[in-house]
Amino acid sequence: MELAGVATVAGFVLGTLCAVGLRSGGGMARLCSIYVEAIRNTPLLVQIFLVYFGLASLGLRLSAFVVAVLALTINVAAYTAEIMRAGLDSIPPGQIEAGECLGLSRVQLYWHVLLLPAMERVYPALASQFVLLMLASSVCSQISAEEMTAVANHVQSETFRPFEAFIVLAGLYIVLSVLMRAVFWLLGLALFPRRRRLGTAL
Repeated sequence: MELAGVATVAGFVLGTLCAVGLRSGGGMARLCSIYVEAIRNTPLLVQIFLVYFGLASLGLRLSAFVVAVLALTINVAAYTAEIMRAGLDSIPPGQIEAGECLGLSRVQLYWHVLLLPAMERVYPALASQFVLLMLASSVCSQISAEEMTAVANHVQSETFRPFEAFIVLAGLYIVLSVLMRAVFWLLGLALFPRRRRLGTAL
């Protein structure tokens, strides 16, 4: 959960910035587009190995946990960027013009008129993506990061009971997925008053 939690927050921030960059046009949009397409068209395991061995070849010796967080953040940020870009594109131009007529500053315009309404519209997709990130963190066991799949591998290698170890692991992932969805549901109720009134946080 620590691994997924840090990557979720960092990936959301990076992905939102990238979504804004995709809409900005020019060189920034092309750079963000290349990044998004490169990440979305390569496997997560390959990305983890690239970060792990790439940093080591540059002389940066980081712990497996830090490398796993970096790789997961880079991965989920690309998907978040596409989700948030779709949300930003759904905001009608008239709404932006109305905010400008009210004299809102650029920061207020982006936060109240663009980002919050966009996030509300794509919130279910974001929540699902972050749950998938938690499940995908199991791949980080390949670089010896301390997470549940690595522990299950260690247990089954000592007990020679792989079925029992991995059936317990599957149950734990189901429980964590349900808990994360419940947390995101409550967070959606807190962030979006309209969804709170409708009772549809996800």
